[in-house]
Amino acid sequence: MSGQPRARTAEGLVEGRWRGEHVVFRGIPYAQPPVGPLRFQAPAPVEGWDGTRQAVEFGPVVPLSLPIDVPPQGTDWLTLNVGTPDPGAAGLPVLVWIPVGGYLSAASSDPMYDPAALAEAGVVVVTINCRVGAEGFAFLDDVPPNRGFLDQIAALEWVQRNIAAFGGDPGRVTVGGVSAGAGSVAALLTMKSARGLFRRAIAHSVPGLHSTPALARQVTAAFADRLGATAPTAEALRDIDPWHLAAELTSFNAGLHAHRESWGRLTETGTALCPVVDGEVLPETPWPALTGARASGTELLVGHTRDEFRYFSVMSGRYGTFTEEDAHAALELHAPQPDGARAYRAAFPQAGPEELVETVYSDALFRMPSQKLAEANAAAGGTSYLFELGWVAPALGGILGACHSLDVPLAFGTLDSPVGTQLIGEEPTPEAVALSRELQEAWVRFVTTGDAGWSAHRPGGHLTRVLDTESKTLPYPEEASRQIWERHDPAPFDVT
Repeated sequence: MSGQPRARTAEGLVEGRWRGEHVVFRGIPYAQPPVGPLRFQAPAPVEGWDGTRQAVEFGPVVPLSLPIDVPPQGTDWLTLNVGTPDPGAAGLPVLVWIPVGGYLSAASSDPMYDPAALAEAGVVVVTINCRVGAEGFAFLDDVPPNRGFLDQIAALEWVQRNIAAFGGDPGRVTVGGVSAGAGSVAALLTMKSARGLFRRAIAHSVPGLHSTPALARQVTAAFADRLGATAPTAEALRDIDPWHLAAELTSFNAGLHAHRESWGRLTETGTALCPVVDGEVLPETPWPALTGARASGTELLVGHTRDEFRYFSVMSGRYGTFTEEDAHAALELHAPQPDGARAYRAAFPQAGPEELVETVYSDALFRMPSQKLAEANAAAGGTSYLFELGWVAPALGGILGACHSLDVPLAFGTLDSPVGTQLIGEEPTPEAVALSRELQEAWVRFVTTGDAGWSAHRPGGHLTRVLDTESKTLPYPEEASRQIWERHDPAPFDVT
């Protein structure tokens, strides 16, 4: 370990740092800063450099549209980080993690994604920054749509060019993400420009967040009008400070309910600007693309938590307050049409308003898109390994249940990260440590061999690994919901 580790990329030499038994390289650009004339454009190829570039600090965080105070940073947003067991090795499996949340945030510097445990288990871990919010997904008339996805493709192209210099095998790349990151993974499965850039995929809590062009155009026009822009174009928005634009989107998202009559289901998501099924960058949503053989199946590890919606209801202060009126609205908006509301009440006859709201939101937003992605991928000739996390988060007296995002610090082994301690507690229990080891070993096995370690999810059997203090492979636990959604793929949001 004498001296500092270096790696020669196609763009130039980078120098990282040893951290225990692995090496980290941080803040490596994979595209030019998307500002000035490049703002709202597709990512431009990064320029090379002479000498040695110090890769020891994370790149600047992209402008975030979240109700938290994040100070503006630099503009070199399109960077990535590499954690490797040994840059002098060869042929190691690679995990490229897309840390996107709600299509509103993307911070590869989040300690939850620390690569230490996975790197020391023999995996090269790449975490990326990419554009989100208005920078990445506003549907503007004069620039490419879904720029956040184009950034992800540029990062995967960088991996193909350069990962061998860090000990990785470009032929054994797994792309992964949770929530909107998982939605990104699902989208990449269908995009022609992403073909050949990865071999396997991990998707935790896949959301069904897509807009039709008609709705996206209305929403972006309303947002541009709020800003006083003359038109919903890049030219009209280009001079607005990126962090001010992100803050305005935060406020715009908070007022979506006022547009319920026109924008329907979208207004319940808190995400006005989400991926657009534009016919070119994203030709269609993943489920029909896979089942219709317009996209090829792959080796896929996909799953969700049991109580996906609980995190949002607790953190918003709504948990325990839902009324029959709330249940009716949730069913009318999110149950599959035309008879989904009736089907839910028939399938859960003893459920009160709280349980109905939680069930239909968990299903519509994450559980059914995840389960149906497993089925669609298998139908397209791939191999799908499905899981459900049923282990209850110890924090707040267990009120969070098996909530959204609980699986991520478990898989990364980052139980002491801020999110990990928020959900699991300052002192992880032996059960938490054991479950973290189990999920982490499944990840390592999957990215290395394509086998998660339990029976694949196939039509008819629907076998699922239920992760708990005593994990078991069982028939799909949410069978009643699966039957309600059986003939209904998650549909893009549209004008109502």
